[in-house]
Amino acid sequence: MRFVRKLVCLAACSLVLTLAQPAGAEGTAIAFKGLRAGAGEPVEITADTLTVSEADAQGAFSGNVLVVQGDLRLSADQLLVSYLGGDRKKIDKLTATGNVLLSTPTEAAQGASAVYSLTSRQIEMTGEVLLTQGGSVMSGSRLVVDLTKGTGQMSGRVKTVLQPGSN
Repeated sequence: MRFVRKLVCLAACSLVLTLAQPAGAEGTAIAFKGLRAGAGEPVEITADTLTVSEADAQGAFSGNVLVVQGDLRLSADQLLVSYLGGDRKKIDKLTATGNVLLSTPTEAAQGASAVYSLTSRQIEMTGEVLLTQGGSVMSGSRLVVDLTKGTGQMSGRVKTVLQPGSN
């Protein structure tokens, strides 16, 4: 029985070291295997309403907003689309607010707001961010994800609950 407890403890410690390597003061590095959304894949946006401002090179979606790019899904109450240099064919960034949920088949993160820069392939979520990966849960005030590298960093009083054997 002691051997089994030690084995479970060792596995849990190994999992903690694998998932939560320190990345600076009050920050925790995270691996995102599922968030490597296909660069260059089309971005599909659906919503209840769309308002376009040619002068500002922006489009504002509201009501049941859903953004899909490959396996990456982003839902929110509102979404502001900013275009590169006024070219309505090239999206620069998406700014989502209100009940934001970012998900892939293996991970999910929710928060108050998110900015997805398609040019730098980074997503920054803020506002009581809650991340789930398998049975493990992590929370903090800010999550920055690099979609190219499949990595992220949670900061702002990070709390982690790991479930041994769930990943």
